[in-house]
Amino acid sequence: MPRLPSAVILALAAGVGLWAPAQEAVHVHAVLEAWYTQMLSDNLRLDAAPAAAPYYASGALNPAFREDTFTLRRTNLYLDGRVGDQVAWGVMLDPNTSSNSQPAATSSLQDAWMAYAWTPRITVKMGQFKMPMNFESTLLGASKLLFYDRAMTARMWAEKRDRGVLATWRVGDPRGLSAKLSLGLGNGMTDSTLTYKANDTNAQKDVDLAVNAAFGEAHRFGGWYRAGETDVRDVGLVAGTFPGPGAPNAAAVLANEDRTTNLGAYYLYDDSRWQGAVEVSTGLLGRRYPSVFPAGTAPPAKALRQHLDQRYLGYTLSGALKLGRHWLTARYDALDFNQGNAWYTASDPYTTDVATGAPTGSDFTPRYYEAILGYNYLFNPARYADGKIKLDFIHRGRNFLAPRAGQTGAQGGDSLVLSVMVGF
Repeated sequence: MPRLPSAVILALAAGVGLWAPAQEAVHVHAVLEAWYTQMLSDNLRLDAAPAAAPYYASGALNPAFREDTFTLRRTNLYLDGRVGDQVAWGVMLDPNTSSNSQPAATSSLQDAWMAYAWTPRITVKMGQFKMPMNFESTLLGASKLLFYDRAMTARMWAEKRDRGVLATWRVGDPRGLSAKLSLGLGNGMTDSTLTYKANDTNAQKDVDLAVNAAFGEAHRFGGWYRAGETDVRDVGLVAGTFPGPGAPNAAAVLANEDRTTNLGAYYLYDDSRWQGAVEVSTGLLGRRYPSVFPAGTAPPAKALRQHLDQRYLGYTLSGALKLGRHWLTARYDALDFNQGNAWYTASDPYTTDVATGAPTGSDFTPRYYEAILGYNYLFNPARYADGKIKLDFIHRGRNFLAPRAGQTGAQGGDSLVLSVMVGF
């Protein structure tokens, strides 16, 4: 990906620093959420990813995967306001970062941005925020989620903030067909092993493109694309090794620079009785499971995926029947970390011993799913975001946990999650 001159970045963001004459009132909002999780399978106590497919590393498992526990899931505090007619700003903090489903961050600061409206239809935003990717992360705040948590692709990647600039152009008629066209430029630190909210360590930047459209009140649809590369400092890089006779050499691994992409689309229907959504996304895993490591890494460093150009595929189907205070919900959520089964070994690394080719008797293919049946009780039927009690039965695939002593083969586990949420 080309390195962009600092002058280009500064020119894109120049309007954000402009000051308008009058400060308006600051608005304060909050979302508080607590969980109780009840495991329905004892092997959830192990909480250990299989060595053959470590895509759900133990430290990154969602708290709902774990044994019986009370969890403080969110303590989100939002502050926002305006300065005159053209400048807006916003800050969001979550002091409870240790309970987040994403890898632990070193700061409770989630969002901090300023935006300048060049015209009524063109806005430029700069700071730390989520780039518009994934419909739940783009359209639905935490207080509007139907289920105990967002879908897997959002939890793994789309919820992570980046520091950068985002230009948005609004077109169409808000009462009919309208759209927001967005172009973003970010540090590309969303997959850093240290923290996903940080200043850049190299000159490469992520480019984000998104279209979010609406038709009337009920229909929302759109798509997005992200392109990026390694997030480690590009001096003295160490190439990771891939097993197998067809594996690329060090020069090819370094030339690839852990290219990372996202491509996705969604449709959401929402009226007074029904809500339904579908989303599909794919892309290169790249730096999320890196093959390029920083200087000083002891060779031979092992790549954390099975193929240089390994791709993922995720899709989600969800819906709700609204009956006043009582909503019935359902979701099917799937995420395949190796679409097309790409590897360099002579035999399947997820089902065989690659040294001998002999079957292991286990299938750790990193293809995961969650099927959810849920019930929501709303505190205020007229305002879903004010608060609710959610009870979700979560049935999961059986290949994301290693066996315990006395067990054989891939393991999984089902859960009940009770969520109590208040927004104000």
